[in-house]
Amino acid sequence: MRLVRTLSALALSAVAVVTGGALASAAPLAVNYAALGDSYAAGVGTAGSYDNSCDRNAKSYPSLWASAHSVSNFTFVACSGAKTSDVINNQVGSLSSANTVVTVTIGGNDAGFTSVMGSCILGGDSGCRTAVDNATNFVNNSLPGLLDNTYRAIRSHAPNATVYVLGYPRFYQLGGSCSVGLSDTSRGLINGGADSLDSVISAAAGRAGFRFVDVRSNFTSHGICSSSWWINSVSWPVVNSYHPNASGYASGYLPALSSATG
Repeated sequence: MRLVRTLSALALSAVAVVTGGALASAAPLAVNYAALGDSYAAGVGTAGSYDNSCDRNAKSYPSLWASAHSVSNFTFVACSGAKTSDVINNQVGSLSSANTVVTVTIGGNDAGFTSVMGSCILGGDSGCRTAVDNATNFVNNSLPGLLDNTYRAIRSHAPNATVYVLGYPRFYQLGGSCSVGLSDTSRGLINGGADSLDSVISAAAGRAGFRFVDVRSNFTSHGICSSSWWINSVSWPVVNSYHPNASGYASGYLPALSSATG
C-alpha cells in the first residue's frame, strides 16, 4: 500500500507540473503596441481642440484599441498631415524589436487628399473629376513605390511585429438629398478615389507581408448624407473636416482592427 501511495503522489506531482506548465504557456503574451500614420491614425475629427501639434487624442482608433486590449506598452506617434516620408523620417525611429503589434494609416496626404476635396467643393463636377483623376493617377503610379519604402522601413525597425495597415472609408452615402453642396456625381467620384487608394494600399501591404484592414464595409450607411454620419463634412475647427467623428473611430475603425487582431 505504501508503494501505491508513493506512486499516486508522484503521478499527482507530475500532473501538477504538466498542468502548471500548460497554464504558464497559455498566459497572454505582453503586447507592445506602436501606432504610426496620419490624421486618421491620430484621431482627427473627434475633438473641439487638440492639445498637441499632431492632433493625437484618446478617441483615436489606436488609443481605443490599446485601452481595450490592456497593452503593456503603447507608443503613439501618428501625426496629422503626415505623408509616407514623415513615417520614414519621424516615426519609425520609435519602433524596436520589442514591438509585437504595429498599426499604420498613411497615403492619403501623399495623394493630395486636401486639395482634391477643395477642388470638388469649389470646382463643381468638372473640377472634381479632374482632381480625382489626377490623384488617382498619382495613387496608381507613384504611391506604390512610396508605400513599399515606408513598409520596408517599418519592418526594418520592428522585425518581430505583426503589422496592420488600416485603410480609409468612403466619404459619402449616395442617393437622396443632402445639404453639403456636392452633387451625387462628385460624391461618387470621391468615393471612387477612396476605393482606388485602398486598393493600392492593400496591394502594397500584401507585398510587405502586412495585413490590410478594410474599414469601408463598417462605414456603409454611415457616410456623409446618410441618416447617421460617422464622418464629418465641412466642420469647425476646419482640421476636423472629412475625418471620422467619435462614432466613426469607435464603431468603424475599432471593430475592424479588433476583428483583424483577434
